[in-house]
Amino acid sequence: MNYLSQSWLLNRRHALKALGSCISLPMLECMVPLRAAEEQTATPRRSAFIYLANGVHSLNYQITTAGKDYEFSRSLKPLEKHREVITPISGLHHPGAISHHHNCIDVFLTGGKLGPSDRNTISVDQKIAEITAKHTRVASMEVALTQGSLAWTADGVQLPALRRCSEIFATLFEEPKGGKTEQRRALRRKASVLDANLSEVRQLEQKMGSADKGRLDQYLNSVREAEIRTRRADAWLDTPLPEVSEDDRKRTNRDVAATMAGEYFRTVYDLMVLAFQTDVTRVATFSLGGEGDAFSIPEIGITESRHQLSHHGGDAGYMEKLTNYDTFAIEQFSYFLSRLADTKDLNGKPLLGSTMALFGSGMSYGHSHGNANLPLVLAGGSDLGLKHGSHLDFNKDAAGFQGYSLGVDGALTSAHYQLCSRPANTDAHMSNLLLLMAQRMGVETDQFGDSNKVIEL
Repeated sequence: MNYLSQSWLLNRRHALKALGSCISLPMLECMVPLRAAEEQTATPRRSAFIYLANGVHSLNYQITTAGKDYEFSRSLKPLEKHREVITPISGLHHPGAISHHHNCIDVFLTGGKLGPSDRNTISVDQKIAEITAKHTRVASMEVALTQGSLAWTADGVQLPALRRCSEIFATLFEEPKGGKTEQRRALRRKASVLDANLSEVRQLEQKMGSADKGRLDQYLNSVREAEIRTRRADAWLDTPLPEVSEDDRKRTNRDVAATMAGEYFRTVYDLMVLAFQTDVTRVATFSLGGEGDAFSIPEIGITESRHQLSHHGGDAGYMEKLTNYDTFAIEQFSYFLSRLADTKDLNGKPLLGSTMALFGSGMSYGHSHGNANLPLVLAGGSDLGLKHGSHLDFNKDAAGFQGYSLGVDGALTSAHYQLCSRPANTDAHMSNLLLLMAQRMGVETDQFGDSNKVIEL
């Protein structure tokens, strides 16, 4: 068959002419109509999600006693002062996750099933943002030490992330460059882009096969979404930016070298607290580096990357450093919880009560890429009905679970790694936890990802 005679074949130049002005439409953070800011809820609900790459040193992390009388493990010791407002969780897994670096981080908040031909699904933070965005200037805050964030749209598109603290501050709290007039002019040039090209797009659609129509619909949905964000950003220009104290500005509007990891982590956490306090956003994600490139921490004597330490091959020195890295990251998370507890929201209440914060990894044992028995800690949210103070252990509920593999000295043995590679409780899906968080944030749904039952907490 002569391909030139095929009626469905589209001229590339014609297609680009119809879609060209849509392609350049940027992704904008602001997603809110002006009047929505006046619809303040009595107690704003907030969620933060923090990701630690490459799992943990499981033998020094795992808590071995369920319930209220548990003892903190070595790695989790920095959270002991927060016992009454946290819940360490063991035994959850993502059934759809493949034991591979990028897959584990990509499905952490989606619960999606990612094979070679699959695309990701919406992440829980973005599902929540669909509810909270109408109240805030910025729909959601994405921070990551690498380009990709933890956030995914309904079309399976990964949202971009910010890294530099001064850039994050400017996005949240500063007037746009060139002033409001110039910003509004730029936004309105981009508005109605889809409508202006819709007739030609529909003509193209009539000549397409079903597969191409599906791809075009997905693309048009993304463009329409961007158009809505553009219009909302325009409307929010009339709303004054929140006032930021000089102390808060000095603490957060600065750039911190990656060689000072603790200072960088704490500055990002301060930015998240400030964004929640001023109600600029109610949803935030923070990735402490990707699986293959999480950076070193020279300030505590760790010059190797986290990825290198996690693939320790049984080397005792590397394992000790990995434990120190775990503990260090958890110390910074503890700082975040303290800041939330000490900071009042616009209603004069501690932020921690109305903020759920999930810390964890999509991998458990990095050396073998084990992704069962995920290391997770859920904190805060008492005003949302969460009750803490216990170790929630789904391993113990599994039929045939004989308890944790302890040596004569009471410490975990290397046999514990098997539990980090194969789930003891196959019904204990991490999406059940994500579903709980979504529901407590006001999302009306009985299903998220591959959830099979909402966790009771």
